[in-house]
Order: sequence, then C-alpha cells, then structure tokens
Amino acid sequence: MKKIFVIIFLVISIKVFSQQYSKIWKDINYADDQKIYHMLDIYLPNSNKATYPPVIAIYGSAWFSNNSKELAFQVFGSSLLKANFAVVTPNHRSSYDAKFPAQINDVKAVIRFIRANAQKYQLDTSFIGITGFSSGGHLAALAGTTSNIKEFTIGDITFDIEGKIGNYLSYRSSVDAVVDWFGPTDFLKMDSCSSGGTIDHNSPTAPEAVLIGGPVKQNKNKCELANPITYVDPKDPPFLILHGDKDPLVPYCQSELLFKELQKNNVESQFILVSGGEHGPGLFEEKYFNMMTEFFLGQMKKIKTSIKESYIKDKKSYLRNYPNPFNGTTKISFSLHEDSNTKIIIYDLLGREISTLLNCNLRAGDYTVEWNSQSQISGIYFCKLLTNKFTDVRKMIILK
Repeated sequence: MKKIFVIIFLVISIKVFSQQYSKIWKDINYADDQKIYHMLDIYLPNSNKATYPPVIAIYGSAWFSNNSKELAFQVFGSSLLKANFAVVTPNHRSSYDAKFPAQINDVKAVIRFIRANAQKYQLDTSFIGITGFSSGGHLAALAGTTSNIKEFTIGDITFDIEGKIGNYLSYRSSVDAVVDWFGPTDFLKMDSCSSGGTIDHNSPTAPEAVLIGGPVKQNKNKCELANPITYVDPKDPPFLILHGDKDPLVPYCQSELLFKELQKNNVESQFILVSGGEHGPGLFEEKYFNMMTEFFLGQMKKIKTSIKESYIKDKKSYLRNYPNPFNGTTKISFSLHEDSNTKIIIYDLLGREISTLLNCNLRAGDYTVEWNSQSQISGIYFCKLLTNKFTDVRKMIILK
C-alpha cells in the first residue's frame, strides 16, 4: 500500500512557481480537535480585493495520507491564485485513521467551516468550487453529488454522509462547481473496465478495499455508498472531468461512467479525455489548469447573475411587505431565495439600536418576524434587513 502511495507522488508533475499569494493562514483546525488530519490552509491572491471566491483543493494519496495539503497547493495553487480564487487546502482522515465515510465527513466539515468563517478569512462564499486529483478527485466528486444528502441506505447499511465534524452543523455543505481530475467513481468496476493497469483493485490490500474495510466484491453495499456515481441526481452542481487514456492507476472508464450518469440526469458536465495522459503526467499542464479556472469562472458568473436576480426578487418581496405603522405589533415579512445569514435590526431616528429581531442562518423560504413597538414613543424608526445577498433599510412611522 505504501508503494502505491509513493507511485502517486512520483507521477505527479508539481509546478514550481514564485509566491503568488498575498496572505496565508496555516494549520487552521476546522474540527476543533487539534488533530493534524483536521488542519487546513487558506491562501489569498495578490490582488487588492475585499473578498475572494474559494476553491477547495484536495490532494490525492489513495486515501492513505492524512497530511498532504501542501501537495494540493503545489498542484493547483498557482492557477487558482492567478484567476483570483482563494485556495483552501485541507487535510482529511486517511483510511488508516478511519474508514469511509470519515473522509467525506471531513470534506463537508471544511465546506461548512469556510461558510461560517467567510468574513474572518475574506471569502466570498456565494460561490464555492471544489477540485481534487485521484482519491482527492473522488472526494471532490462525492462532495458534488451528495450536496443535498445527509444519510443514505443501501441494503442493510446506512452511512451518515454529512457527519457531525466541527462546530458549524447548521451551515450547508453544498458546492457550486466540481473539477474532478481522474478520480475513482465506481469501485466495483475498477478492474472490469480497465485495459490493464498496475493495481488489482479487487485485492484485499487495494486502496478501495482499505478505504471501506474489506475487498470490494465482498462489500458491494459499502462500495456503492462510497461511489460518487451512486448519488447523481438532476440537482447536482456542474462538473468538469479530466482523465488520461493511459492512466495506469485509475482507468479512464471511471470518468466515462460518471460523465454518462451526469448526462443522463441532465447535469451540466464536460469530460476531457487526454490522449497519452497518465496519472498526472500529460494532464498537469497549463492548458488543462486553464480549463479548470475558466470553468470555475464561468460557473461563478452564472451564480452571480442568479444572485443578482434573487436580490431583485428578495428586495421586491421585502418592499411589498412594508410594515404597517399603525399596529402596536409590526409584522415584517421577507423571502429568501437561497440560504443566508440574516439579521433584522430596528434603529431610532438618531441611529441608536432599539432591538435586534433576528440574527441567524436561515434556509431559503418565506419568513415573518414581529416587532412589539408598544413601548416606543411615536416617531420615525428604521428597519435594517441584512442578508448575504443584500442590505436594505426602510423607514417606519409609529403613530399612537
């Protein structure tokens, strides 16, 4: 098993580049347990912006490593920083530390962590991308296909896919776009669709077997629960998949299978099969890294357009439900078209805060809150609504 891990490192073409980040936070613990496998790094680009959209980059290690986040940055960091993305590189538990689904539980905890701490680390989490290579590609793809799934049952086995890692369980663990670099997607077909590789994937010592805790053919339900392809549905985020047709470790049919399933479910997806590409060499080149960043930028643009449209809808809804100033208890109604941190504050004419009516993370939906203004004197007050998408202040008049 260690030999496979070494091979994966040797076949990776690591790019050498000068420092291209303006700020870095190292060894942030996203699980509040100080374990090395729950550390992450955050890098910000060399540009003068208040916030940056994050892309989570996951290293490949056949799931054998719990401390290779620097490798993910060496592979993906330069390209993502040039495109003005913040780069988040997390560790995760290895298959020696814990069996699946521990690894995807960790990835989801990372996503929740950066959403909850976006302001602290200058992140614009209205868009979150994820990428990874090899086993990291598997986890990136799995994060995409399980975006709306908490737990899943096949046969007599139920896995908690979301997990309970970290302190931010009320936050979403969904992502907006996925770039999968030659990740496994269907463990049970690793050998049957291979044209001759260097690994016997049906062996009890194969990486997939170590991950799930036994040979794949004897643990079919566990395999299916670990397969990104199992969870594909029409609500999945867009995918870009890259694979070499000479990959000796993960046969390219793995990406073909995922792509076909995404297409079947009408999920926006692209599959790039690289002629002569191996397990890293032939793929880790500038033109393919550019494909990745262009894909993320294109998806982010779509998200921003959607947010703008949602802003208009949200704001109109808020204005339409203008508070009635003649009631002792004033109802303030609003709609959210996406999950959002939401706050409502009442101020008096001098700008003094009178009351905070709401301060929490809300799911998309319609809401009404009440302000008991009976103890206030007649006069002009202001209701300030703050969400991730917009901030608006409306004047209210209290008459008694």
